[in-house]
Formats: sequence, structure tokens, C-alpha cells
Amino acid sequence: MDPITIGLLAALAGGAGGELGRQAWAGLGALVRRPFRHADDSAPSADAGAVPGSGAAEFAALEAAPGDRDRADALSSALARRAATDPRFGADLDRWHENARLVRTGDGGTHNRIGGGTFQGPVLQGRDFSGQTFTTPPPPPPAAEPGRG
Repeated sequence: MDPITIGLLAALAGGAGGELGRQAWAGLGALVRRPFRHADDSAPSADAGAVPGSGAAEFAALEAAPGDRDRADALSSALARRAATDPRFGADLDRWHENARLVRTGDGGTHNRIGGGTFQGPVLQGRDFSGQTFTTPPPPPPAAEPGRG
């Protein structure tokens, strides 16, 4: 399972992404509050909110202070730990994460700007380049100025 980014959690907790963001945040809350199951336990534990390590306390803390990156980090860690001990939760969290990634939160946005000077060669601007190889030939040497040489 890929760790859930602090930026995504903080953005969703803060209401980013409009209605889709609110639905994603509510979905995570429902998932976290679901009864906790250990890998070797077929019966659910008591209410997940009362079980240490369920992530419910971290979820509530981030919900109370959505801009707090330390609380977002604590929730991300709690989710990863719970996913490692509760396989069904881990699978459901993966599905939630795939859907939540589609919400436009502004997390990791790019703002490219080039200014001043003289540039030779290509410039690539974008976000999340993955599995790509960019190769370009080196720029040609500068032309000799007349009278120098």
C-alpha cells in the first residue's frame, strides 16, 4: 500500500476538492470508524473509536485542526499501521485512496516560470512525470563572435 500523503489528508480535512473532497473525507471517516479486525482474528474488536491504533483518534484530531501537518502525519502513520494488521481494512483503504487521488486538492500543484536570460535546449514543465525518460542532445556550442578567434 502506498502511504497516504500528508498533503492529501490535510487538504481533504480542510474541505478542499468541493463536494467530492467532502465525500472522500466522510468515506475515510466511515472506514476508520469501522470495527477493527486483526489478521488472525475473525471477530471484530469493540468500536474502532475505542481501539488504540484504529486511526479514529488521529482522524478526529485532524478534523479538529485541518491545517496541522503533524496531525495529518499522525493519521497517515496510523492508517498504514492499521492496514498492516487488518487486511480487509488495508484493501478498503487502497480502494479509498485510489478514488481520493482523483479529487483536485491543489496538493503538489506546479507553478512553473522561466524568466530573464537566454536559454538553449528544451524545457519540460509539468507534474508527476512517472516512468518516462527524457533525453535530448546537448545544445550546440555558441557561435564564435566575428573578430574573435
